[in-house]
Amino acid sequence: VLIFLDFKVFPLLLLFCVTTFFSPPTLRQLCHSSHTEFSVSVWLQHEDRPSGERHDIHLPSKLFCSKCGNKTGHVTFFCDLQKDEAFTTAFQLRFHGSQLAEDEIYQMAETCHYTAWACREIICDHNYMEASECSRTQRGHVPVYMISKRPIDAGFRMTTITFFTPAEKVMKVIDAQRSGHGIANTPKRLVLRSPKTSPETYTQNVAGVPMLVVKTSTVFEKKWLVTRIDAAAACPIQEGSVFFTADTITWYLPRRIDPLISFGQPKLLEVYMGIDGQRLDAAEIEARWYSLTVTDTYIISVIPIGAVGGYYKSHVQDGQYHISYTVEPMIEMFWTEDATHEGTRYKVFFPITTPLLPRPPQVTDRESLHTERVFKLELGYFCPDVALVNITFPSEVLSVTECRARGINVLEHMSPNSSYKVFTLEVPFTDPVVQQTSQEGATVYSLHLVFGLVVLDDFAPFSHAAYVQATLENIVPPSVSGGCDYQNFYILVKYGTQGLNFQTAVGKQILTQSLAQQYGFAENGTHFSFVVPFFDPAVELSSIKSRLDVTLRNLETNTIIKEFSVACNFISSLTECFPNGTMTALAVKLESVPGLNPSQLTLRDPTCGPTYSDERYAYFVFTGNSCGTTRKFLPNMMMYENEISLPDELGAKRASNSEEPEYELKVSCYYDINTTYAVAFQPRQRRNEPYAENAKGQLQVAMRLALDDSYSVFHRVEDYPITKYLQQPLYFEVELLTPASPEVSVELENCWATLDQDRTSRPRWNLIINGCANPVDQYQVIFHPVWTDARVQYPSHFKRFEIKMFAFAQDQEDLSRQLFVHCDVMICDARNPLGGVCNGQCMNPDNGNKDFSLIETDLVHCKLQTI
Repeated sequence: VLIFLDFKVFPLLLLFCVTTFFSPPTLRQLCHSSHTEFSVSVWLQHEDRPSGERHDIHLPSKLFCSKCGNKTGHVTFFCDLQKDEAFTTAFQLRFHGSQLAEDEIYQMAETCHYTAWACREIICDHNYMEASECSRTQRGHVPVYMISKRPIDAGFRMTTITFFTPAEKVMKVIDAQRSGHGIANTPKRLVLRSPKTSPETYTQNVAGVPMLVVKTSTVFEKKWLVTRIDAAAACPIQEGSVFFTADTITWYLPRRIDPLISFGQPKLLEVYMGIDGQRLDAAEIEARWYSLTVTDTYIISVIPIGAVGGYYKSHVQDGQYHISYTVEPMIEMFWTEDATHEGTRYKVFFPITTPLLPRPPQVTDRESLHTERVFKLELGYFCPDVALVNITFPSEVLSVTECRARGINVLEHMSPNSSYKVFTLEVPFTDPVVQQTSQEGATVYSLHLVFGLVVLDDFAPFSHAAYVQATLENIVPPSVSGGCDYQNFYILVKYGTQGLNFQTAVGKQILTQSLAQQYGFAENGTHFSFVVPFFDPAVELSSIKSRLDVTLRNLETNTIIKEFSVACNFISSLTECFPNGTMTALAVKLESVPGLNPSQLTLRDPTCGPTYSDERYAYFVFTGNSCGTTRKFLPNMMMYENEISLPDELGAKRASNSEEPEYELKVSCYYDINTTYAVAFQPRQRRNEPYAENAKGQLQVAMRLALDDSYSVFHRVEDYPITKYLQQPLYFEVELLTPASPEVSVELENCWATLDQDRTSRPRWNLIINGCANPVDQYQVIFHPVWTDARVQYPSHFKRFEIKMFAFAQDQEDLSRQLFVHCDVMICDARNPLGGVCNGQCMNPDNGNKDFSLIETDLVHCKLQTI
């Protein structure tokens, strides 16, 4: 709030009403030539506050200020005057607010010095004209000075004043003051102030510019002495002097103002431009894009609409939003007349307001947020004096507070320089005010609304309707389904509408290209499928069930899109009983014993370990008369029973170091002993004697060495001999090449190593004895299961095992000798195994060095050179 005070009126108390909380005001006083500026800065909250809150400052009313001849916010005071050089002004400011406990009063005072008085000073302000004359007289165009050089107040008193309208109108001074004129004098000067609306003013055209003119002559009397002082002022009128374009304001002020020229030719010495009563230097004028031009006839000021120094104001006309731009330029001139050589300082404070400019509000939809399923609308741009009151939807009208209460976010934002205001509205698609319609493969969300707004100063309402729409493709997320049989898990993944834009994890492994190939990955553009064996590392075993987890993740955010699990019963019973007395058992690692190592489990006979084991289970094969199996007779049946557990020494050690329960699995097989079967048959005469046709066939077996335990890449014949380090694993595969019949199988009977290519040479170390790992070998053979894949059609035609690279003790000084591995294999009828190795059972070997020689097939010898 700026209050400009000149040095001529009475003390005053100003009351400011503030309707919201503010910080303590900042008060400042500045001296400007013949005026004093008092500024009051009241800090209010503006930026990003909830819409609907008002911040108002009420200045003294126009009627209150008009008593002094000034506009609201520009109040003039009487002040303490000292020799027309020092002027002291003092007053109080009272602040009253709804959140103030009591009125706050602030004292303001300032002493200013002004000695550069011109003989005549003329001021044109908003609603008054003022002329200040030094002690001289004028009659017509002939100056007549006072006979006495004494000050005019030394016994002189003002009696009458004559107004020239242009006809003479004589009034007593007291009557003129009652009519609204201000007439006063100091020892050296006469001051006249007249309202612009006074009937004693008249209009005169000066160089094509209409101007209001007041001319007076004041009579001073002292006994028989009479003196007269003339005073005149002329001020421009906006109509006829100001012209507007779409972008600029141009103000024309006559260079020569005839009503103020007494005699002779004026000489213009100084011209200044200013804003709000303060002069601007050339750099400031250029920085604000103003221009000031002096011609022979006019002083021309050009100000861009919206430039710094002015302000916008909101208006409502015919229900539509308009704005106006107001700026208060100042022109100050100083000239002298060649006849008198006395100076005249002429100053015009000239507020200019543009015609109303239509500013239709604009609604911007942030379409980038549609994917977040929310409308975010920006409504603008408005002047700071506009508030959002309510929003009308098709079904209801909500105030700003009600909108926020139901999740519709409404905010107002001020620009950094507080020149304009924008409202933002966020409406979720799920709100009932948003309408939804379905199209083929998409959903259309639409929102109809009407913003209810008001201009705060005038409380003038207006509205703006808007309609926004968003069409979103119906997103079908990817899905996973699956099942299993007695061997495999079968997984099907459908892409959904977004295509293959996700990452697939099988168990804890990412489905890479190599892993997908291993799983038989198949894809057709809309989905893919793969097959995971039950005993794959990705499968989780829990009790007698197996579970496979499949997870789909977003490639960019790594968030989980879909989780799927399928659990199936185990591929076979835990126990199988065969008619020939063979028994098999599967010991599964349970969740209650996470520290159990299944490879350490044995039957009652501690020497009977698992035929195959890994970190999740152990598989046992034994007969009813081995490995400590007991027999018990029951009515009509016989029961064979054994137990799977840790050996006593391992069980005791584990019990002392762990709180996990003991692991024990009982295996039982029941055989009927008193079952009678009725068999009917009818003899028939043979037509001919049975005979067997002799034929020749070829059995071909190959043994090869793989690069790793995947058994996908093998060493070529030209690679041998192969160099290996001690303890480095060697992966062997034995394959029955012919015949290609699923009715036969290949079984490893004996495998051993020698230093010579001769299979009967010595020394010799047994690796596999009678189908079992050598029990005295510190690093026993590891058997690997064989699964069906692209290369393996019949798993029964393959056997795979792993050993650690070693050297014979006699060669410990020379590890460069070659090592040869030999195997005896047996070809079995898979439909009717005859026992022994063909049953897949492991017979106890006599010792680690005994040489077994059974049915021999073609051998493949691998030569391995050690280092």
